[in-house]
Amino acid sequence: MELIETLYMLGEKQKHIQKLTSFEKTTIVNIQLEKDEVILEHDADADVVIIVKKGKVTFKVEGKSIQLTNENILHMKPKEKHSLKADEASDLIVMQIKP
Repeated sequence: MELIETLYMLGEKQKHIQKLTSFEKTTIVNIQLEKDEVILEHDADADVVIIVKKGKVTFKVEGKSIQLTNENILHMKPKEKHSLKADEASDLIVMQIKP
């Protein structure tokens, strides 16, 4: 068992990105963004699952926009190009799962 804290860091600084843990083929990252902050287009060589703990974020995946909140979860396949913008201060969990 491993208990992992995800402390809220916004207010101390903008755009907080922290690797929380990794095991086997999985890496878990915490991303915290202030309103209107962006992460430019990129891709990953893994399946990616995005869980919003707090806030609203707009993802653009392969040209299609989708808004994420704490009421939905996004799954992206390896190599899908994506970018994101925080519509309000947001706290995300990103899981990268390699094949």
